[in-house]
Parts: sequence; C-alpha cells; structure tokens
Amino acid sequence: MSDASREAAARAAIGRLLRPRSVAVIGASNAPGSLGGGVMGNLARFAFAGDVHLVNPSRREIDGRPCLAAAADLPRGVDCAVLAIPGKAVLETARACAARGVGAMIVYAAGFAEAGEQGRAAQDELARIAGDAGMALAGPNCLGMINYLDGVCLTFGVSEPRPVTGPGLAIVSQSGAMATVARAALHARGIGVTFSVSTGNEALNGIEDFLGYVLDDEKTAVISLVVEQMREPKRFLELARRARAMGKPLVLLHPGRSAAARESAQTHTGALAGDWEVMRAAATYAGACVVETLEELIDVSEMLLRCPPMGKGGVAVITDSGAFKGMTLDYCADIGLPLPQPSPAAAALLGAIAPNLVLPTNPLDLTAQALVDPELYRKTLEPMLADDRYAAVVFGVIFSNPKMAHRKNAPILQAMRDFKPTKPVILAMLGDEAEVPQDLIAEFRALGVPFIRSPERAMRALARLREHANGWQPALDSAPREIAPRLRKGVLCEYEAKGVLALAGVPVAPGEMVTSLEAAGAAARRIGYPVALKAQSAQLTHKTEAGGVILGLADEEHLAQGWTQLHANLSRSRPDLDIDGVLIEAMAPRGAELIIGARNDPEWGAMLLIGLGGVFAEALRDMRVMPAGLGETDIVREISQLKGAAVLNGFRGAPPCDIEAAAAVAAALGAFVLAHPEVTEADLNPVTVYPHGQGALALDALVIVE
Repeated sequence: MSDASREAAARAAIGRLLRPRSVAVIGASNAPGSLGGGVMGNLARFAFAGDVHLVNPSRREIDGRPCLAAAADLPRGVDCAVLAIPGKAVLETARACAARGVGAMIVYAAGFAEAGEQGRAAQDELARIAGDAGMALAGPNCLGMINYLDGVCLTFGVSEPRPVTGPGLAIVSQSGAMATVARAALHARGIGVTFSVSTGNEALNGIEDFLGYVLDDEKTAVISLVVEQMREPKRFLELARRARAMGKPLVLLHPGRSAAARESAQTHTGALAGDWEVMRAAATYAGACVVETLEELIDVSEMLLRCPPMGKGGVAVITDSGAFKGMTLDYCADIGLPLPQPSPAAAALLGAIAPNLVLPTNPLDLTAQALVDPELYRKTLEPMLADDRYAAVVFGVIFSNPKMAHRKNAPILQAMRDFKPTKPVILAMLGDEAEVPQDLIAEFRALGVPFIRSPERAMRALARLREHANGWQPALDSAPREIAPRLRKGVLCEYEAKGVLALAGVPVAPGEMVTSLEAAGAAARRIGYPVALKAQSAQLTHKTEAGGVILGLADEEHLAQGWTQLHANLSRSRPDLDIDGVLIEAMAPRGAELIIGARNDPEWGAMLLIGLGGVFAEALRDMRVMPAGLGETDIVREISQLKGAAVLNGFRGAPPCDIEAAAAVAAALGAFVLAHPEVTEADLNPVTVYPHGQGALALDALVIVE
C-alpha cells in the first residue's frame, strides 16, 4: 500500500470514529453511574440516528433493547465500538472487534502506559491490534468524544445536544477533564462547539490525527488544543502551517514549563514532556497561538472565533475610573501589552468631545461625566477605532447594578451596530460577580463583542493575540538548502569549531593552534599583542573553571609566563587531561555579551537560542528560543524581547549595541546547523557585541556532532 493510500485509510478510520453511523456499546448497562449507561443516555439525548448495538455478557436485554453476549457477536462492519469495560478485558475485546471488522474503538479504561511497564506492554498490544486491523483508536484512559454537528455523543458524562448555527470551534485534548471544562466554559459563552475529542494515552492515534481531520471540517473555524506531549512534533508543525494557510487559528495550551509539570505529564499520560521553550517557539512560528493557562485558552479561543482578526498594534482602553486607568498602566507594563497614546488626529477629536473633563490619553478616563452623558462611550469609541495605532479596544466599565449596566451600554451597543468594527472590541467588566442582565451580554456577543468579567483576563488574552499577530508570518528561510559535507563525529573544541563556523560566516578573532611556546611566540608576532591562551581538548568544555584560559598577555615575557601558568593550572585541576594544543588568539575589546546557541532538535527541528551573557541566561531564564531559519529582522525583534534588552540599548549612557550584527551572527549559526543536520549542538559563548556599527565577535565556540 502506498503512503497516500495508507493516509487515506487512516483518515477514513478517524472519520468512522468521529462520524459513526453505527455504534456498539460494550459494557452496556442501566445501572446508575455506570460508564455504559452514561453512553446510552447520551446517545438517546442526542437522538443518534444510527444503529446502536448493546453488549453485556450478563444481560439479554436492557430497558427492552436486545443485548449481545460478547463483541464477537457483533454484526460485521460496525463503525465505532465504545469499550466501557475494565482494563483487564480490553485486549480480548479489542481482538474480537478487529475480527468483526469494527472501524474504530474508544477505550475509557485507565491502568495502561501511565501505570508502569506492565501497563505499557498492554497499551502497545492494544495499539498493535488496532493498527493491524486498520482501526482508529481513541485512548485508552480517555473520555471519548462528542460530535455536535451530527448528534453523536460517545462519552459517559451527562451531556446535552447543542446545535452549531454558525462558525464553530473544535476542542482536541489529551486530558478529558480539560476538554470537559473548556467545552462547558465556551458553551456558557454561547460558542458553538463542533467536536470535542479526548485522546487520552494515544496508544495509536494522537492529537495530530484528530487535528488533521477537524481542520477540514467546513464548520470548524478555530481549534483549541490541550496537549501534554506532542508525539509527532514535525507533523504537528505541518498541520499548524496548514491551519494558518486555511485561516483557522490553533490555540495551544501545553503544560510543562516547570520540571514538576514535566514529571507529572509522565505519570498522567505515560508521555515524556519535551523542552517547553523549544515547543513554544516552534509552534508559534508555525502559526499556533500558545497560551499558558486554562483561562487564556478559553478567552483567546472566544476572541478568535467571535472578533475580527487582531493586528500588530497596541490596545486602547476606555474606562470610567481614574484608579483603573493607573492599574491598567501598571498591569499592561508587566505583561508587555503596549498602550500607545492616541495619534495627533485622534487626540484632537477626543479632546473636543468633553473639553476640560476628558483628557485625550490612553487609557481614556471618561470620569463620572459618563454617568451624566453615556453617549461619551460611543463618541470616544469612534476615534479609537479609526486610529491605526490601535489593534483592539477594551471597555473597562463599572457595572454596579442592572439599571446602570443598561444605561451605560446602550450607546456602546448602538455604536457596534453602526460602526461595524474591523478590529476586536472587548467588554471587560469592573465588578467581578456583580449582576449583569443576561440579555445585555447576549446582545454584545451577537455583535461580536466578548464579555469578560475580569479586565486582567481580557488584557492577558489580548497580549497573546498580539503575540500571535506579530509572529504570524515570520521571515523563515524556506529556500532549498544545500547540505554541507558531514563533519567528523564527536566534540569539536574551540579551534576546530571556530574553523568550520568561520567558513559559515560567524566572525571570530584571529588565532592559531600551537603546541609549543616557540610556536606560540611566532604566532603572537603574526597576530599582534595582546593575546590570549586557551587550552584545547574535546574533554575540556569548561576551560576557564579548569584554569585553561590566560588573558591579556602583552608581550613575549608575559606570554612565556602565561604558557607556564596555563599548564600548571591544568596539571592541578585535570592531571589526567591530554590536550590537543593551545589556541593563541588576539585579545578582543570588551563589549556587551550574549550567548547564542543552536541545535538540531530531534523532535522540533533546527532551533536557535539567544540570551544575555554571563549568568543571566541560565540563572534568570532570560533567553529567547526561535527557529533556526529565521531572518535577521525577526531575530532583532526576538533579541529586543529579552528581559535585559535595555542593557543592549544604551543603558545608563552606554552606546547602543550593534544588535543587527548580533542577529547576523545568530542567522549564520542557524544556517550552519540547517546545513549540518548531524550537528546536535553548537554554542557561541560569549558573543561580544560592540557599539552600533562596530559588529560582533564570537569569543568561544563548541560544536557537538553525532
């Protein structure tokens, strides 16, 4: 069978799971709280139109419906079997389903790969059975799926049908609980959910399989994902790029930023969590909107479905509280959400609306005058919408009682009807659980205005959307790349690493490899004093700590002293070390320091890392990760987002650094690892960055080749 035929068959099997025309409930029951009974009740509530076959060895009928004794008694070709049975019976039942030509299975039972080696072996066997039979498989350890479009509910928790009348949202989650929570929250906001899929342990079919299927559903406009481990990262990135091209945003919540979360993922889904920062960078540049909390997942998903697309500008805030204005300025500074001041044209219009009462600033405080004249909300919205500096507008409005809510918001509603904004407008309520008329909320939502009961939540969501807009189409190098001749395996220490990197365009200081003091002297005369001495050995990756670096040797006398000192240091710290020789190198002027690294990640592809030098990148986690094929302009943008970027931009009177030159070094290193897929890691530490126009220089280098 060709690859195309296999892909078509796998897709058809997923279709039989998500859009079955016949279902078998294995473990059917009418006992209160039973899993099988839950599935039966949901199928009845959803008025499932297909055939339903009940299986229970202890019953001949359930509530007047015939019941088969075993899966082996099923008619041939049932689309999807739900295994609502204990884990110990799953493998035998799966074999029977395979023999009867069942198209897909959903397995609820836990106790598989997440429970240890024995469970892992059972899960592998389950995957083999399903795979050999060409079946699709959700689970084990999952909550099943709901297809709201066709009225199919194959989960055991009590669910109600909800028609999807417009563009909808699909949820695909490894965690059944998170799928349930997100689905309930979105339904409560009036969002139509097309599919909700819990994939569980993903013994055979994973996030990527279900994502690929729902992407092609014409009623699905946004897809929300909760993923603890990408099992096919490169395939996911391809799907993310396809989703971007189709205009169907992906919102991704991926736990695992902390070591504790990564350990939890192992016990929860039997998965080994990868490097979160690498995942985030790769997924973001492929087009996914990566969020960090469940609240962000829900809020961002609603905004993407309900609002016009957000551009790359800042956010305008209109409020009726001076205190909230100050709080907003503080909070948005913390989360990196820009609040630019109005353009001169907009400021002139705003200043004329209520002279001496409303100052034309952002946030815009309407003061208590808004109680007197609620039309101020409408009048100030129009200039903000017209101002190109703003990609979205937030109303941070006080709702103290239903009467006030109606009075304040009637002008906003009318403005939305009249202006038909092409940028997001968000209603962020001040007052938390204060009573708000539901009909008012429904009117806003019908006009494409999300109603959020926390302004902080609204701002966080908009910050994510802005990141998404700015990272939407990076200047990735997509040109075919010629693969360079393979490098020798092992660790290429500094002199060898600099040799190959210099050919790739990485700037390095003039230097020579020597094995004697006499050769060192001759090299120093050619290079010019002052010079540095650096011991070279593949086993000496931390030269400074071992005393293998001597700096600032000004003449031949100091060179001889330094040569003796270097070898004495190594005799004490590493007496068993054999060195290849000593790199003698011109001393470089001081400047700001960066760490620039790259690697060919086996899961996510070639990646770059840039951080401030010294202890900052590691101790303060001040680093940026990005795809290796990024262009220099986008690398400059990434560097500017370092927490300590002010150090590079003329801090305390220092001249601004040549960030463009640093970006060129990073781009050259990225091109190097792309051309050499055998390189597992390449590090430049430090890279000294000089004042603007004076370039950058890699002072140390290490390359590891598999």
